[in-house]
Amino acid sequence: MKSDKNITITATIVLYKENITELSKTIESFLSITQSKKLFLVDNSPTDIMKDKFQHSDIEYIFVGKNIGFGKGHNKVIEKIRNYSKYHLVLNPDVIFKADIITKLLDEINKNEKVVLISPNVLFPDGKQQYTSRRYPTLLELIIRRLPFLSTFFPLVTEKGEYRDRDLSQPFNPDFIHGCFLLFKTKAFINVKGFDERYFLYMEDVDICRKLDKQGLKKLYYPSVEIIHVLKKRSLKNIKLFTYHTISVFQYFYKWHIKK
Repeated sequence: MKSDKNITITATIVLYKENITELSKTIESFLSITQSKKLFLVDNSPTDIMKDKFQHSDIEYIFVGKNIGFGKGHNKVIEKIRNYSKYHLVLNPDVIFKADIITKLLDEINKNEKVVLISPNVLFPDGKQQYTSRRYPTLLELIIRRLPFLSTFFPLVTEKGEYRDRDLSQPFNPDFIHGCFLLFKTKAFINVKGFDERYFLYMEDVDICRKLDKQGLKKLYYPSVEIIHVLKKRSLKNIKLFTYHTISVFQYFYKWHIKK
């Protein structure tokens, strides 16, 4: 990485055959922030057709040439951000936010040295709430989420997992935060070696939060600022993604509940 010492925030977006219109809005959101910054586009697509789509001095395009997965894609930048940025944002390609929320989130994360990960309130495009701050899931909860018809029989299981018994208009320290917008202190992200690359897709966000727990570090849900996330829920519609999600669920439970 170049030797600039004044970069405040880096970010990664992992790409795979993305919708250019949605992605453009996400990139515009990041480039609008006032802090010194660098955005890494890690492209897992089979071709590099996006290489020349986003030409900007604050963007670096990294073409992988094959789909290596979400976590491994984000980890591609670990050596680039080491000793380079103070904060690192893991960002989905379908998120929109205003520039000033970054300043507010950085102010808040610096109030407690133990807090190393912060995330805002997340809304659907129609303004409805997304429940991105969660309790660590039980196996039953994850089965229900993969087979939504079961929620009729166990209506309170997913609600409990989503902290619906709390006042979500107030900040708190959740077990884990979904990975569409995760703002880390860079040093903490590097110290836990980023995401566990055994997960190809899904559950990486739950896993990295458990790794932070092991180091006595905290995550903060900060609802005073908000972002918009499209959230396609592809794994409920695509059998291949459903399979990836199911495999990740079993990998997670093996690692954290059986192997230990």
